[in-house]
Amino acid sequence: MSFLVITAADVSRIVSSIHHSRLENLMAFVFHTLSSGSGFDAPLREVIAMTQHNALFMPARSRCDPTNQGGLPASTFVLDEITGGVRAIVNARQLTPLRTAAGSLLATRLLLSVPDPSTFLAFGAGKQIEAHVDLHLRAYSTIETCTIVNKSHNQRLTDLITRLKSAHPTVTFQSLLLKEDLARLEQVTRAANIICTATSSKEPLFEAKWVSPGTHLNLIGSYTPEMAEVSSELLHQAGKVVVDSREACASEAGELIKARFNEEDMVEIGTLVQFDDNSPDADYKKVRALCDEVRQAGTITIFKSVGVGLQDVAITNMVVKLAGEIGTRVDSYD
Repeated sequence: MSFLVITAADVSRIVSSIHHSRLENLMAFVFHTLSSGSGFDAPLREVIAMTQHNALFMPARSRCDPTNQGGLPASTFVLDEITGGVRAIVNARQLTPLRTAAGSLLATRLLLSVPDPSTFLAFGAGKQIEAHVDLHLRAYSTIETCTIVNKSHNQRLTDLITRLKSAHPTVTFQSLLLKEDLARLEQVTRAANIICTATSSKEPLFEAKWVSPGTHLNLIGSYTPEMAEVSSELLHQAGKVVVDSREACASEAGELIKARFNEEDMVEIGTLVQFDDNSPDADYKKVRALCDEVRQAGTITIFKSVGVGLQDVAITNMVVKLAGEIGTRVDSYD
């Protein structure tokens, strides 16, 4: 049996040709499937403590696409549905932030009340933030300014700003340090139409009262009960919080746990979309009545994502299908 090895460089070549709308639509199908309650198997993540880090495992299976996936940090294994043999090993260093950002972009499309957003605020300077900024700027040509807030002015932040300026030359970028210029931080937070957070913070990154009515927030940093990027006060300003998975967020989203949000306070994003054709290649349709209900529940809108394995299944299969002659075929492995 042979299998395909797709490296980080291969992945970059493949995903560079994927339009942001295709990624958005793919995540709509994933979340719609998840909320349907059938057609998949996706247990909660397993965490194993290593010497220097935590290893996160997010196995999942989608019955509509005959593959099975289990994850290692920055790697995805695609297994054959029938034999259990390895079909492909894909470097997921870029895919994990890309699929997360695609889910956030979907949430922004569904919930943002500002028709032409012009200001974007991001917390963090890692690959998640880079993917979130890049996809949102590609999707919203009206965005003029982007502020990135980091806890320190390090080389990673400098390099990130340089790459984003090169990719989006018409956008004005600026950076702020988290705890050194609170007056400026308040100003940019109040002005932000879209806010994305991707940090490991255990305390709120900014004051709830700074967030203006109509702002949409994507919170994707926390994945343990101890972590929390925003305050309970901010969550209650939204009234209802849209989530990728009620089950996963009830167990892993520190903000929601600390705010004592129950399932009635959470709306799965998969219920906000519908498909006429049960296929990831079909275009999703917005369930306007439910989206309006979420917006009317509070003064702001919030999407909380801890990530689900079905997202990895979907985007990895897309990459494998688009690989063509890209990648290395290993023959006679088994």
